[in-house]
Amino acid sequence: MAKTILIVDDSLSMRQLVKMTLSGAGHTVIEAVDGRDALSKLNGQKINLIISDVNMPNLDGIGLVKEVKARNEYRFTPIVMLTTESEQGKKAEGQAAGAKAWIVKPFQPQQLLAAVDKLAS
Repeated sequence: MAKTILIVDDSLSMRQLVKMTLSGAGHTVIEAVDGRDALSKLNGQKINLIISDVNMPNLDGIGLVKEVKARNEYRFTPIVMLTTESEQGKKAEGQAAGAKAWIVKPFQPQQLLAAVDKLAS
């Protein structure tokens, strides 16, 4: 079933790659360039899943997770971190903030789609 997914990454090429993967599977994709931009797109519409990078300007991915979880209408929206960060401490920080999964770049499209199928509500 098609889901609406917000992808947050400061890299245009990464957003395009993720969008191509998700759109190809029939999902609707909303793009944001950083955490602040992502928060501006959370305007009451149903978002089934958020996929976010960690290292971004203005508001990083961990900060975004905390902000999203603080909003009543989005506190149960699952968030997947898609990042080059593989350090265990960073993963723990993301999990503590509320991230549901952690995928390290470069990613396999099937790995991303499996996470979407498992987590998107």
